[in-house]
Amino acid sequence: MFDFSRLDSVADISRLQAKDQPDAVALDFNDRITTYRELDERASQVAQGLIKLGQKAGARVGFIGKNTDRYFEVLMGAFKARNVIVGVNWRLAAPEIAYVLNDAGCEVLFVGKDYYDIIGKVAASCPQLKTIIAMDGGYPAWASYETWRDGQPKTDPMLPVAPDDDVIQLYTSGTTGHPKGVQLTNANYLAIFDALATSGLIRYTPDDTVLIAMPFFHVAGVNIGLLSLSQGARGIVLGDVDPKEILRLVRDKGITQMFIVPAVILFLLQQSNVNEFDYSKLKNITYGASPISDDVLLRAKQTFACEFTQVYGLTETTGAGTFLPPEDHDPARGRLRSCGKPTPGHEIRIVDGNGQSLPAGEVGEIVIRARSVMKGYWNKPDATEKAIVSDWFHTGDAGFFDPDGYLYIHDRVKDMIVSGGENIYPAEVENAIFGHPAVADVAVIGVPDPKWGEAVKAIVVQEPGNTVTPEEIVAYARERIAGYKLPKSVDFIEALPRNPSGKILRRELRQPYWEGRTRQVN
Repeated sequence: MFDFSRLDSVADISRLQAKDQPDAVALDFNDRITTYRELDERASQVAQGLIKLGQKAGARVGFIGKNTDRYFEVLMGAFKARNVIVGVNWRLAAPEIAYVLNDAGCEVLFVGKDYYDIIGKVAASCPQLKTIIAMDGGYPAWASYETWRDGQPKTDPMLPVAPDDDVIQLYTSGTTGHPKGVQLTNANYLAIFDALATSGLIRYTPDDTVLIAMPFFHVAGVNIGLLSLSQGARGIVLGDVDPKEILRLVRDKGITQMFIVPAVILFLLQQSNVNEFDYSKLKNITYGASPISDDVLLRAKQTFACEFTQVYGLTETTGAGTFLPPEDHDPARGRLRSCGKPTPGHEIRIVDGNGQSLPAGEVGEIVIRARSVMKGYWNKPDATEKAIVSDWFHTGDAGFFDPDGYLYIHDRVKDMIVSGGENIYPAEVENAIFGHPAVADVAVIGVPDPKWGEAVKAIVVQEPGNTVTPEEIVAYARERIAGYKLPKSVDFIEALPRNPSGKILRRELRQPYWEGRTRQVN
């Protein structure tokens, strides 16, 4: 296993692998090969280019685009320039994209070809944005990435770094309607690497071929890429999640390791030819981001005949928290519904509303203390102070420990909905619907969905004398929020249940849809 103690910062990842195995394949994207030497040299060129553009230490650099090998050149280059990559969710609507770019203060933005048009439209509303670089070329008003990159020297700037330097900023859904930028630092990532070295979790070698499939605006997508590169594996980058393509890559590229969310595992099982492939090289499937049903997990174990590992964590904890190792995926152990034990270096408690620890078996909020916990929410000190209390990060998830120390997710303290691994807060959806002239009141909840885990449902009170259809409500919201946040169904009600202070009683609204289930997340 790679000796992570050799890393002083994430900027050292490409440097050390280029020294150890310069000609080994670092990245394979649509058969375009990048060696570790090439990755390190190109990272230096990107760093020099960013410095020439006037990017000082701590400057935010935006990236919006489908997965590509070139992303890691930009990421490693930003690390070397002491800049911070801001992963922009390409599923967002135009106003949401503009909000993220403005909130982060991005002056430089790298854009994939699929998003040239939308960035061309929102750029005027982003006054701080000075330079846009077209990752795939072909946009006359913007510099072509490869031309810009290749015009820079290959000299590594070797800037001094600090553990507390921000390196990645990812945006999470916001409880009040606006997303929050999570500041992840060198120290956060070094803590993750140390935890991996201690536990053996997600252990790759230069002989492994790792599928890098999840989007790079998610902590899981970034992390698997960094874990593959830091340990010298061969990373197969998938541009977009496509179950047919994943199965082909397993066969043609000899994938040995992958991370995918439960919804994608289900999609793989639903392919008509899933039983026609040879999975003998596949060692492990790691999964997380949302719960998985026992049925899907057992079918996957039988089909792929490899080990499975579950991880539970949040963007705010750099993706770490607990893990359920392969041996606990034996149904006879009765732990398939657990998300495992704390990852080394992570303290986890279950607390009541007063912050007092609860005994095994009692449900409370899950709080985490670890070096992997974020520095804070960018430019939101009040939200940071509320989330991190005396070094304990409050997850908003409700759960309990069993007598053996295994954690179980039971419900959510916050109102968040998780659909297909995406976090959605009702406030965002409600804000997008409220402006419709026929809507007097609205509440949004998550309901069970066999495909996505949970689906968004809007419960609407109509204005007296006005009528509106579900289709009209969805169309109205579509102009304001990302498609994945839109209600999949709309119900109408005479009045929303509220407590004396006016707060919507979401649990009361959710209850009929979750009746008969042992846990209130799906």
